[in-house]
Amino acid sequence: MRKSIRQQLSIVEPSVSHPHARELHKMREILDGLPEIAGLVHADLVCGLDDPEAGREGMMSAEQVFRAMHVKQMNGFSYEDLAFHLEDSRTYRSFCGFGIGDEIPSASTLQRDIKRVTPETLEAVNMILLQTAADKGIEKGRKVRIDCTVVESHIHRPTDSSQLEDSVRVLTRLTGRAVEIFDLGIHFVNHHRRAKKRALKILNAKSDKQRKKPYKDLLQVTGWTVGYAKTAVEALHSVFGIGVKEAAESAAEELCHYISLAEKVMNQTERRVLQGETVPAEEKVVSIFEPHTDIIVKDRRDTYYGHKIVLTGGISGLFTDLVVLEGNPADSTLPVDMISRQKKIYGRVPLKAAYDGGFASNTNLEDIKGMGVRDATFRRRRGLKISDMAKSTWVYRRMCDFRAGIEGMISFLKRCFGLRRCTWSGFESFKSYAWSSVITANLLLMARHMLT
Repeated sequence: MRKSIRQQLSIVEPSVSHPHARELHKMREILDGLPEIAGLVHADLVCGLDDPEAGREGMMSAEQVFRAMHVKQMNGFSYEDLAFHLEDSRTYRSFCGFGIGDEIPSASTLQRDIKRVTPETLEAVNMILLQTAADKGIEKGRKVRIDCTVVESHIHRPTDSSQLEDSVRVLTRLTGRAVEIFDLGIHFVNHHRRAKKRALKILNAKSDKQRKKPYKDLLQVTGWTVGYAKTAVEALHSVFGIGVKEAAESAAEELCHYISLAEKVMNQTERRVLQGETVPAEEKVVSIFEPHTDIIVKDRRDTYYGHKIVLTGGISGLFTDLVVLEGNPADSTLPVDMISRQKKIYGRVPLKAAYDGGFASNTNLEDIKGMGVRDATFRRRRGLKISDMAKSTWVYRRMCDFRAGIEGMISFLKRCFGLRRCTWSGFESFKSYAWSSVITANLLLMARHMLT
């Protein structure tokens, strides 16, 4: 049976005397005073279940799922590590609400339940935490700093040859499995070994001219494999039988997904390698496993594969907002929307807002000031007058110094809460991962403020 909060607390071991244990104890006190968070998480855990009341009594409660997520993000644990430390550490068991005799869930159970929490729920949870921080005088959202960064997807550095080889490998595996399970009786040849050799030859080639011949062969092999997969899809659609047809349709859907991506990779490879065409970033596929991944070129030097995110930080060090973007929009298109989101969170706009120079424009300054922000400063002025941004040069310099602090806050998120690279699969899970890092950081910072 799935519950949001345990009806009766289990006997838990006393916490140890250690600074981190004191922080966890304070974090638990904060969460104990916010039962509505467990209600939001519980709604995600039971979503789609035919009977939420069914199941064994030992299932994780919503509050245990939410707190286990914090332990994972705070320490950068894998799910296997998380299961071990929940079993081994009496402090983490106490924080998550597992009693002395309670069974600790397996790594697969932890993964299944934690990843069911949606980004929308986590955003709502962050608003609850911010309201609590405002009530306790920790962060009132009157002075904010806004900046962008990139979070990488969990993929290898993409090349056309590696993606073609990935396509052959995955389609070969899925087609072979479908032929075996459903006895399709179709002609099927495994070309993965050949594709792997061609990809390796391309990698070791010393010139573009030497790469063209193995690329042509690799494209041919990929085309054959796609053809086998399409034949398997047609055969799967003709499978009948109670309980079998649904499984066959599911297998066909998965094959179609990877066929579509393989064809896109083939198309971009032909255009780029054989025809010498420059393929726009928005038309490229950089991973068949994480097709949502964007190509982000930063400072015209470094190229990242993931998503651009916008973070808003307050004077307390808490993160008041997060937006995960699709594509690579210019920073100058974002400032007004981020202030509007602050108004939604706090019911009013901040008095002061500090931005990096990439956000600067006359239109943005006028719009932000028109919303009621008293001082809106940009690190690089780009033709803007200091007197238009802030009431004095001293205020402008102080705001620029204040803005610089968000660089350290972003570094804190990446170093300590895993935001450098998202290890969860899918775009919705990418957003959940980013929000879980921010919420964990905020909860820890709130606890530290309350302990001082």
